[in-house]
Order: sequence, then structure tokens, then C-alpha cells
Amino acid sequence: MKYLLTTQGLICGLGLAFATGANASFSLKSDSNFYTVDTNAGVVFSVRRTDNNVSTQSAGDIASLKINGKEFQNQSRGSQINAGFDWLYKNTSDVKVSATKIGSDYIKVTVKAGKLTHYYMARKGYPNIYMATYFTGEPDVHNHVRYILRMKRSQLPYGPEPSDISKTTSTVEASDIFALSNGETRSKHYSNQRLKDWKYIGATGNNVGVWVVRDGMEGSSGGPFYRSLLNQGTAGDQEITYIINYGQAQTESFRPGILNHYTLVVNKGQAPSTDIDTSWFSKMGLTGYVADSKRGRVSGVGINNRNTDYDYTVGFANSKAQYWADANIASGYFSTPYMLPGTYDMTIYKNELAVQKQQVTVTAGNTTVLHTISIQDDPGNDGVIWRIGKWDGSPQEFMNGSKLTTMHPSDVRMSKWDGSNFIVGSSSTNSFPAYIWKDVNNNHVIYFRLNASQRAKAHTLRFGITDAMAGGRPQIKVNDWTSKIPSASSQPKTRSLTTGSYRGNNTTFEYSIPASAWKNSDSDWNSLVINVVSGTTSSGYLSPAISVDAIDLLK
Repeated sequence: MKYLLTTQGLICGLGLAFATGANASFSLKSDSNFYTVDTNAGVVFSVRRTDNNVSTQSAGDIASLKINGKEFQNQSRGSQINAGFDWLYKNTSDVKVSATKIGSDYIKVTVKAGKLTHYYMARKGYPNIYMATYFTGEPDVHNHVRYILRMKRSQLPYGPEPSDISKTTSTVEASDIFALSNGETRSKHYSNQRLKDWKYIGATGNNVGVWVVRDGMEGSSGGPFYRSLLNQGTAGDQEITYIINYGQAQTESFRPGILNHYTLVVNKGQAPSTDIDTSWFSKMGLTGYVADSKRGRVSGVGINNRNTDYDYTVGFANSKAQYWADANIASGYFSTPYMLPGTYDMTIYKNELAVQKQQVTVTAGNTTVLHTISIQDDPGNDGVIWRIGKWDGSPQEFMNGSKLTTMHPSDVRMSKWDGSNFIVGSSSTNSFPAYIWKDVNNNHVIYFRLNASQRAKAHTLRFGITDAMAGGRPQIKVNDWTSKIPSASSQPKTRSLTTGSYRGNNTTFEYSIPASAWKNSDSDWNSLVINVVSGTTSSGYLSPAISVDAIDLLK
């Protein structure tokens, strides 16, 4: 059975669907080692109070998660932030855990570790663990913030297939990409999705599902198209991983000072509801909590000059927070979620390509209404002699494009990267490689013809990339004319193309090709050779590389 992450079919019951047991009651109990919370909805969880000197466990961990009496939590490792609350900050190992019942309907467990505070909360009659994380400084041991649920694989056997490493037999790359005996690859990285495309992650078993439903991700980084790992299935565990911020293929600085909240939902295995009521958080005394009444919104009447073949997303970002909204297909109307007050860079994306930018200010208690916006910066609207690909910020229309995010480039399911040369007018877009590596498929050739009027003048060639690895950038040779080597684009410093992400900083290289470079007749084929160059030395699929967005020759 394959269980795919999806946001379709969002209907689920609450705790009423679960047996509560004859003696169940909404309660908080404590002993010298644990705080134990009974949700009165079939879910009972324990949070470790003290350090037990076990390297894989820490005070603040979920040490037990029982669903209708069955243990789901890995008993040798805790569910925790990063590798444990006692190893978030250098020279800071002290963790303080406290718990309180608030009124008759709520329980809060508070974990404080260095500059980070984490909350576990329960609401009477709901089979959920409501979590929230606030930090004033980035944890500096691992330089990321992610909560990892370590659930027993025996109870939750069905998770995303691309990240199931339980049957792999060899290592492909680093210590996190592996292969099956048949040559298919698996990695935690291949559980990724664009941030805007997923609202929950999880795994299922016999009449049970354990999920994490995300918040609006205002305290995360990378924008609506950022991709990061969500799961890893091992022989013993389902590691459901909620990323608050992460350095892999990251294009933005991190955003401390935000209360990030997310909810562990238990149900019978169906897709969970994403409509999680958190209005009661206002009663819980959470550091960093900002009510909707102290926020504002932005709405746009419409967006003109859109290409109806594409979805449009409106992104908002500043140093403190990020948001996005989908534009209506018919009109371009958009409306944001509640936002923190401030001035934001607003970017309109055609698929994943920025085509319009401006600033907007959000004030508390108000909706900023923007008149119809006209897109001015879509390169797809420019007149061209020929074009390969689409200006949309993605390489997915090219060879292997549909497989880039779910497997390694060496996977046996990939087409041969060093395919045939591209002939303008007869070759199909999906025969052109989505990625070009210096050490794998370099010096790819494009052939094209020009008529007399086109040959009579210079033309500009544009080469758009969505990402680059190890400083890779394209130098071109047209017949006997060779371009200068362009400067490298600004890109993430980590692996990306091999770990399921083509998303970096979209960059367009432009080359002014003189008329003297062209062949002399209508029947002659001009050759364009793409040479990926870099001062960085590495090999194979980790060699300098580029991810292609579009290539065109302007009129």
C-alpha cells in the first residue's frame, strides 16, 4: 500500500471517534519522571520531566504516546526538537519542564531550553496534541528547528514511499540518500513538497492515522515554494518531521521571535481536517502569541496581464514573517491570512517565477486594499525567434522534470541525462535536460536556423535558471563566438539538485551575440553549446550544475 501526502478529502471526526475507556478522564498527572496527559479522547501522552542521561532522550521529549492503550512512541528515542532539548544551544544543556491545568478544559506543558520555549497542549475531548515553539535566537548546535515525531513503524507502516529507506541496500550520497537493490533511490529528502501544497504530513496503520497539521508558517523561511523533508521511514520508525526552519536549499534568513504552532492529530486513518481551532490559545499564556485582532490583512482587487495557463501566487515577506495567498483563476483577486503589522515586500509569482514586485504596509485591525495590479515583468511576453521551455520558475517541463523532487538523478527511473542534441523546431521540450552538470552532461548543443533579416543583426540570448550548485553557471559558444564567463548567481550553499529541490534564486543570464557570429545562409544550422563552468571542483552529480527555467533568443 502506498500512502501519499495529500490535501484532498479533508473530512475527519474528532475525539468522539475514539474509544476513551471506562476510567478515562481529562487529567494531568505527574511523578518524578513524567507529566502524563489524558485527553479524554483515546490519546494519552507523557512528557519527560528530567534528564535521564540517555543521549537519545531529553527532558521535554514526548516519551510515550498511547492511542486507545497501544504505545506508538519509540521507547529508545524521544519525539523532540532536533536531537533533544538539551542539545539545542552550545554550552546550554539545562531544560526546565513544567505543567499546569488551565480551567477545566485545557492542559499546558511548558519546556524551556536556552532561548527556546516549546509548548504541548491538550483540549478536553480532542485526540490532538497542540504544539507551539517560540525562540528568540536560532539553536546553534544544528542551526535549524524541526520537531521529529518518532513513531513505531509496526503501528504506522504506511508512509510516503519516496522516503521509505527500510529496504535499501546501499548508500548513494552522503549518509542520507540510499538505493534499493533494483536501483531505485530513497531518502528523507524525497518526501518534500512545496510549502504551499501541503497542509499535513503523517502515516497510517490499522484503523489509525497520526498526522501533523501545519499553521500558516509565518515564522518559517523560503517562501511558498520552499521544499524540505517531511518524513523518513526506517525499519523501526516513522519519523514525521515538522520543519520550522531548515538550511537545506534555503534562500532566506531565519525568522526568530514568532510563535510557530502545529497540531498532532490522531484519527482512524483518513485525511485530517486542516481547520484546527486555535482561538483558545489566547487563554494559554503563550509567549509570542498575537491574536487576530492585533493583525491585519491585504486584499487585491485583481491582477491583469496574467497568463491563464498558470497559477499565480502572491507572496509577502520581511525579516520577521512570511505569508502568501493564491490569486483567483478568473480575476486575480487575492486575500491574505491575518498578518503581523509591518511593511512587506510583495511578489506576484507566475507559477514560481517572480513577475511583479512592490511593497505593502499592514496595520493592525485593518485590511489594506490594493487596486488592480498589472504585471509588467513577465519575460514570457517578450518577442522571440525561438524559446525552449517556459518562463515559470520551474524545470519540470524538461527531461526528467516530473521526477526531480522524488528521486536521485542517478535513479534507474530517470532518462539518460546526456541525451541527444536539441534541434529548434523539431525536438520536444521534454527531450532537453532539466539539469546540466559540469561532470555529467556538459556541452549540450542546440541547433537553430536564422533567416536573412535575423542574421543581419545582433541578438540577445537569455538563459534562465532556477538554481545552481557549486557555483555552476552557463557559458555559451555560438558557432565560433564564445561568451565571457558570467559571474556566479547567488544560490544556497547546500546540496539541492540531488536532494529533491530545484528551488533556489531564479536568475537570468543575458548574452549579446554579434551578427558576425551567425552562419551565412537560411539552410545553415547555427550551433549553441552550453558549457557549465565553475571554479569549484567536485564530481558526478555533485559537480557544478544548473537547473534550467527557459532559454530563448530575442528578436
